[in-house]
Amino acid sequence: MEAKNLSATAQRTLAAWHDILERNAMEELGPLLSERIVFRSPVAHRAYPGRTAICLALKTVNSVFQNFRYHRSFVSEDGTSVVLEFSASVEDKLLKGIDMLRFDDEGKIVEFEVMARPMSALQALASEMGKRLAPFKAVLSGEATSG
Repeated sequence: MEAKNLSATAQRTLAAWHDILERNAMEELGPLLSERIVFRSPVAHRAYPGRTAICLALKTVNSVFQNFRYHRSFVSEDGTSVVLEFSASVEDKLLKGIDMLRFDDEGKIVEFEVMARPMSALQALASEMGKRLAPFKAVLSGEATSG
């Protein structure tokens, strides 16, 4: 999925992101992320700081989502951000959402925010993610660097 008008460095990172998702190779995500990355989840009150936390969260959600696919993309006027519309299933509930990614000058993802609906699917996602991530609270809060 090409995002026209996105900076060349961000375009390369976005292409690598899509490739990682397609191959389910989340262990390769680290080099795409800025040292200052912040992840905002639709099911968490606070942002998750750092590469370790975002890799854990994205790897986990990738195992929770079924039939995940992107539909459309929207690029900011300055070419540093993209919004990716997606759909997926969680248990038997259809979820629609967006991933909002902001890139630094090197093309690394510095901010990753997710919004999703409807509430019933979001609650199912929150429940499943909560179960799977409970042992990793210190990592997600930035208090630890590994699980």
